[in-house]
Amino acid sequence: MRLTEICLALPEATREIKGRHAAFSVRKKTFVYFLDDHHGDGIVSVCARVLPGDNVRLVAANPEKFYLPAYIGPRGWVAMRLDRGDPDWEEVAELVRGSYQAIAPKRRTATKPRPKSLPAIPRCAR
Repeated sequence: MRLTEICLALPEATREIKGRHAAFSVRKKTFVYFLDDHHGDGIVSVCARVLPGDNVRLVAANPEKFYLPAYIGPRGWVAMRLDRGDPDWEEVAELVRGSYQAIAPKRRTATKPRPKSLPAIPRCAR
């Protein structure tokens, strides 16, 4: 599935299949859930962590595509429906990457290359 490819392309990402659902984690912290008919709701979706308040804004802006998932919605998560037409996989990837950056250890997400004009700072000087 494309969602698996997107998630597992991120550094240190792992997948745990839980029946019809899956959890994608980095260092034992879940950054994405795949839900298929969660508690009989008939919905197939990807759930991701977003910035505070963005989950409510996304749902308000497009309730046909986004919803607050049970249990984790009030804690800053949003779900994007994958069962309504052909999903925009670039939008899914953007949602996944944002969630990964929010959950992953900061050292993992702060991998900006050092400009070549600046010398590396010796470890003992940091």
